[in-house]
Amino acid sequence: MGSWRAGPSARATGMALGGVLAVWIASDWPIGALGAGYLASVHTVQFLLFTLVAPPLLIAGVPRARLERAAARPVFRRVARVVSAPPLALAIFVAVLVLTHLPPVVDTFKRSQLGSFAFDVSWLAAGVILWWPAVLPIPEIRSLTYPARIGYLALAAVTMVAPSAFLTFARFPLYATYELAPRIGLLSAANDQQVAGLIMRSAGGLIFIAAMSVLFFRWQREEAHPGRPRTGSPAGAR
Repeated sequence: MGSWRAGPSARATGMALGGVLAVWIASDWPIGALGAGYLASVHTVQFLLFTLVAPPLLIAGVPRARLERAAARPVFRRVARVVSAPPLALAIFVAVLVLTHLPPVVDTFKRSQLGSFAFDVSWLAAGVILWWPAVLPIPEIRSLTYPARIGYLALAAVTMVAPSAFLTFARFPLYATYELAPRIGLLSAANDQQVAGLIMRSAGGLIFIAAMSVLFFRWQREEAHPGRPRTGSPAGAR
């Protein structure tokens, strides 16, 4: 975010630090420990931090000059164009979303520290891939119009409805990892799972709405002032 310059602006640096902070909060105590094996609701908070909060901030914090140098390399440019294609980016995100919320996968990987780390890495990677087309496409790789970015993020938000409903309306606990864990607080395993679904639906939806609102207002500002230099932001630079 902020204007693109040869070096990172103070705002871009702040965004990058915010992304690092989000990763740290999601992985460190208490969220990291509680999400790994105690509360499904905190597991969902981790998911949102790794996929919807940290990635757009980290991408927005990358200096424009560094991206242009990377884009000048043919191999990087070809790979980035493929991965940043909106259909593929969304498909990868949905695949990771579904896979990391399947009960057998959760119960298998959450038993170990290495398995939990694999979840964190896959979430962060899927989040970066998801947000790249909307947040920071540069002409050398791919550039979407503002309406296309808004529609893309709206579709991404819709993909989270089914998994959140899966958690919210299940009649019994789906994950042995969280059902058999010592109870923390007053929530039963079933109630904790319902809260997880509600967090995914409500908090996740609010994040997407906020991003789409930023895109819309930047679009309107650029339409009203077509001669003004465009800026890099969570909405991206066209």
